[in-house]
Amino acid sequence: MVKIWFVLIAFLGGILGGIQAPVNSQLGKKIGSLEASFVSFFIGTLFLLLLTTFFGKGNLMQLPHVPKWQLVGGFLGACFVTFVIMAVPKIGVALTIISLIIGQMIVSMVIDHFGLFGSAKIALNYQRLLGVVMMLVALVFIYRGTVVVK
Repeated sequence: MVKIWFVLIAFLGGILGGIQAPVNSQLGKKIGSLEASFVSFFIGTLFLLLLTTFFGKGNLMQLPHVPKWQLVGGFLGACFVTFVIMAVPKIGVALTIISLIIGQMIVSMVIDHFGLFGSAKIALNYQRLLGVVMMLVALVFIYRGTVVVK
């Protein structure tokens, strides 16, 4: 039963990401894509600084001792946000989000299958593969149904 709470938290994260995409895209139209990414991460950094200061229970002093590959997340997140900011004005929010989710699903199933980055090994099977195929079908329908109205 505990797992359902994490599914709901992830679902909420998806909702927030779906809202973040057009908000950042509009900011990008006003100040530029890279600049919007910078502002987004700067405000996020300030927010996390406050949360860490008042609620953090970890130990930032261990940072110099972590494997260097574990520090790439910020770079990947910055690329992710920048790509979304660039895509939304050109193809819309729905097509951007389904495309990035499919990309995430494909790479995450490879990571699960091989247990990469310390994750649990979860074998690729026909149900998981069928799920991605169905998402690709959804992508085709969303792509075909995308008509920009101005």
